[in-house]
Amino acid sequence: MKLNNDLADKIGAVDRTVESRLHNGRAARVVTARRSYDTSIDDLWDALTNPERIPRWFLPITGDLQLGGRYQLEGNAGGEISRCEAPCFLSVTWEYGGDVSWVNVTLELDANGDASLLLEHIAHVPDEFWDQFGPGATGVGWDQALLGLDLYTSTGRAIEPAEAAAWAMSDEGKAFITQSSDAWRRASVASGTDPAAARAAADRTTSFYTGVEADTTSDPTEG
Repeated sequence: MKLNNDLADKIGAVDRTVESRLHNGRAARVVTARRSYDTSIDDLWDALTNPERIPRWFLPITGDLQLGGRYQLEGNAGGEISRCEAPCFLSVTWEYGGDVSWVNVTLELDANGDASLLLEHIAHVPDEFWDQFGPGATGVGWDQALLGLDLYTSTGRAIEPAEAAAWAMSDEGKAFITQSSDAWRRASVASGTDPAAARAAADRTTSFYTGVEADTTSDPTEG
């Protein structure tokens, strides 16, 4: 797995937003990522929902993959498939570590005729956790998944989970994570977060994902 110095393009391919809204009668945090893929909507839908293809870019999956069924990603989240409207909309619960959140995926054509994916992750996040890590705690993980989907759909080559994990700890992988975390910092600031608080949260998120202490010499007021 190699991006060949294409990090900035891969990071820039994703539009990121952060917002707060009510969900099930409670205040929730919402991170949203949108990017386009050079393939058809039908092919992208199949890559997202076909249990034989999901492990080629994400993780091995088991379960009853139909409306009302439950899924389990190996070593990660499981949940229920609550809406499935092929080939345009999928909604699942995201259950991990005793917490439940919600993931919605919408597919549509973009202005260039490519398949556009909009991923929305809604969660009831304790304020202290959000203040500590910000949207990157969730967003960085999704950036890695969307990157894997891009590499798979553009080349047809499966990416083994072990290969993806090793890449994430490589110099290139850590650079991608650092830039992803900073992109979510900018989205957080755009949503109204104090720039210094957003910078501190992004630094902690970067350190968590990479195991490397973040550079704290950057200007904390940078938007």
